[in-house]
Amino acid sequence: MDEREPRRFDRQARFAPLGEAGQERIEAASVLVVGCGALGGSLAQTMCRAGVGRMLIVDRDIVELTNLPRQVLFDGIHANEGTPKAFAARETLERIGGPTRIEAHALHLDAAQLPELAQGIDLVLDGTDNLSTRYLLNDFCVSRGLPWIYGGVVGAHGLVLAVLPGLNTPGACLRCLFPEPPPAQMLDTCESAGVILPAVSAVAALQAACALRWLGSDAQARAAIEPQLVQLDVWTQEFLTIRARQQSDCPCCGRREFPFLDAAPARGSVVLCGRNTVQVRGSGRVDMARVRQVIAGHASSIIEAGPMLRFAVEGLRVTLFPDGRALIEGTEDSGRARAVYDRYIGS
Repeated sequence: MDEREPRRFDRQARFAPLGEAGQERIEAASVLVVGCGALGGSLAQTMCRAGVGRMLIVDRDIVELTNLPRQVLFDGIHANEGTPKAFAARETLERIGGPTRIEAHALHLDAAQLPELAQGIDLVLDGTDNLSTRYLLNDFCVSRGLPWIYGGVVGAHGLVLAVLPGLNTPGACLRCLFPEPPPAQMLDTCESAGVILPAVSAVAALQAACALRWLGSDAQARAAIEPQLVQLDVWTQEFLTIRARQQSDCPCCGRREFPFLDAAPARGSVVLCGRNTVQVRGSGRVDMARVRQVIAGHASSIIEAGPMLRFAVEGLRVTLFPDGRALIEGTEDSGRARAVYDRYIGS
């Protein structure tokens, strides 16, 4: 640490609502960032630059060229090599320096992994791109009394909600506002409506501000926080803020029902938003040596990238992770992706 390092957070600590005491709380805090693409990457960068003490990053995806216009932690080398986003994010963030200890996990988050990953965590930040993970996070965090900050963005529109079950008079959780996930075909996605970086930046900035306020506040200041739902459109510059009140009949924070947390992890396929890629999950860890034998003579461009195995087969690009999960690029046909998986990796 050089002589300038003690002054790293000088301007931040001069912000009166934080002060030196607030900065010390931030540096003692631990956060879990779920997803490190567009929203999650901006959140992780802000948390790192703010000096949060420990940050766990979880992401299931790899970097590709179409990520670069809006996902601030990645570059062309990451895209060309298909680096797992969690590892690429850690590489970029570690160059910033500072006190933040970064842990990266390239995995698909489910209910079985959450308790271990969230151990010792003070706050969860939502950088995901799918509703199933968000409803899982909501169930888990409400059940544990753990604060989390939801963010969503499509096109130029965004939503932000801080779910703070630790307050004396808690506000809404996600299911207070949206009791059940709407059918997928009813929602715009980044595939159907696109997404622009200014919208991502605006939503991530509001999420990060909520996070720093919570982490940097003492108990008295936290009690004064009034949870709100913020809706914005950066294209038309329209903003709407609504007080997010807890609903007594909410199935989650009212009746304490946690179906997304209690559901068994699914073995199946998921089409990734805007990626022309299907994620296929097997029944458990795979024997990489056996897979290499199976694909010999069938696959091309076989690369061992750290713990992963990448290869091209039947016009598709497969990235296989040790836990049995595979990303199959070049199709949105779940049936075709599943067939390729079963043929070369196993069921």
